[in-house]
Amino acid sequence: MKDQYTPPKVWTYDPNTGGKWAKTNRPVSGATHDQELPVGEHPLQLYSMGTPNGQKVTIMLEELLALGKSDAEYDAHMIDISEADQFSSGFVEVNPNSKIPALVDRSSDNPISVFESGSILVYLAEKYGHFLPTAIAERATVMNWLFWLQGSAPYLGGGFGHFYSYAPEHFEYPINRFTMETKRQLDVLDKQLADNRFIAGDEYSIADMAIWPWYGNLVLGKLYDAAEFLDVAIYKNVLRWANELAERPAVKRGAIVNKTWGEEWEQLRNRHTAEDIDKALALKP
Repeated sequence: MKDQYTPPKVWTYDPNTGGKWAKTNRPVSGATHDQELPVGEHPLQLYSMGTPNGQKVTIMLEELLALGKSDAEYDAHMIDISEADQFSSGFVEVNPNSKIPALVDRSSDNPISVFESGSILVYLAEKYGHFLPTAIAERATVMNWLFWLQGSAPYLGGGFGHFYSYAPEHFEYPINRFTMETKRQLDVLDKQLADNRFIAGDEYSIADMAIWPWYGNLVLGKLYDAAEFLDVAIYKNVLRWANELAERPAVKRGAIVNKTWGEEWEQLRNRHTAEDIDKALALKP
């Protein structure tokens, strides 16, 4: 048994600990190097990576395009967090928190920067008038579940996912702690979906787009390879919902953008036109 860790009186940063993803975080903010962000031809410029947080926004944009909103065309530029792209001067200017995704709307003379995935979803929903109800009660329900996800996902990603998949060593206590919380969250969703087709009721919304990349991918075995460990088969309503959304064309399209792992057809480093996605998906056996 290892000696118990005793915290020092004052914590100091050691960049050599934390495994392969150690350099994605540091204890200070701001840029580490000068580098401008690329700018494509469309009004909407997305700077992201195909993680669950990044998938939220690309799914939303693809859903808007599927509705015929041609002015929702976008360029999606890869921000490789494993290479510390998020700490470039250009990215920090758009998002001082150095986290993906970040969006710049250049449709007016004064570009608007939007960061935090939930904020981007609300911004796009309000800009285009879709996937966020205007009636106060229905809107409140969608916002409840959007904020639930924004508060819950760090337990799944930074907690369970980190200690189960990414930490340089496995430790029983944090894995047990975050597994318990992840299963509690799945139970919350399962009970909500027992009486609702979608997260917030009968209508598909930004709440579904926010939650599916995390919990949908999780129960479908596409996140952390943890479906068996978490016994996801018991969450039948979550599985029903996750499978239904996975078949939506816009979800299939948005899920591969800015992604560089998985099957060949699931990978699209940068997206500039609809044809970029078409070509990637055409590789699927």
